Amino acid sequence: MIALVAALLLLGVLLGSVAQLPFSVSLVAAAVIAGWLAVFAVREQLARRRSE
Repeated sequence: MIALVAALLLLGVLLGSVAQLPFSVSLVAAAVIAGWLAVFAVREQLARRRSE
């Protein structure tokens, strides 16, 4: 849960500064955040399957 809150906070900071960044940098940052959230979701899903 902490990782999700941190990801959303980081996303908010990046969205606030996205007007100042080049478009390619924004896309890379968005891909990194999306990858981080995907890894988090997969880990949570695997943990849920193990506990059943």
